[in-house]
Amino acid sequence: MLRYGDRVRTAAIIPAFNEAESLPAVLAELALTVPDHDVIVVDDGSTDATAEVARAAGATCLSLPFNLGIGGAMRLGFRHAFESGVDRAYQFDADGQHDPSQIAHLLAALDHADMVVGSRFTDSGDYRVGRSRALAMGLLRWMVRLMSGQRFTDTSSGFRAFRRPVLEAFATDYPVEYMDSVEALIVALRRGFTVVEVPVTMRERTGGVPSNRNLRLAYHFVRVLILLVAGTGRRRSPSSLRSAAP
Repeated sequence: MLRYGDRVRTAAIIPAFNEAESLPAVLAELALTVPDHDVIVVDDGSTDATAEVARAAGATCLSLPFNLGIGGAMRLGFRHAFESGVDRAYQFDADGQHDPSQIAHLLAALDHADMVVGSRFTDSGDYRVGRSRALAMGLLRWMVRLMSGQRFTDTSSGFRAFRRPVLEAFATDYPVEYMDSVEALIVALRRGFTVVEVPVTMRERTGGVPSNRNLRLAYHFVRVLILLVAGTGRRRSPSSLRSAAP
């Protein structure tokens, strides 16, 4: 495992599609809060200056020739992180919703887990979603609990942290469809990884355009339900990839 001296090598993986407006502030906040972390921006076929902004800020920028969606961008980010010797990584949004001050909570939980999900809906968090989206998220929580036997309050959170064995697994086996976050949770649990949830606070996006659209959300919601039902009973024993926590 590659390390710089005694330091655990940590990276932020940031999928970005046309986020040139919000990305400068996001990267500046990360530089102030976690200056020792590597920053990997995956430019997901943007048509604006996303790639130029990332490189100007000193981040590693991986550019896809066309838009694959968050899942495809994350898979590339996982592959790069694993192949470059990163010990642990976290997913971070390019739109300003994730608060860098919360990264420490995710990383601390990696001491006793392979993957950590930052939940918007635990404790006294005031994060709100619309009624139709809240209903869909509630059904997904119920399905994940039914399939895995484990309860999560925020199955669609994109604020997550991963140890190196999960980086290796997701480098080739990360879902590339919409709602990748829900499917990735199921993939990790079925591979036998330990997944825990911690409370985090999130903010409103500062720029760009939200990817959620009602028809698209409905289509992929049904697709995820079919995936979860079809995969019943396929959970694997604990992965041989797991190693001692860094």
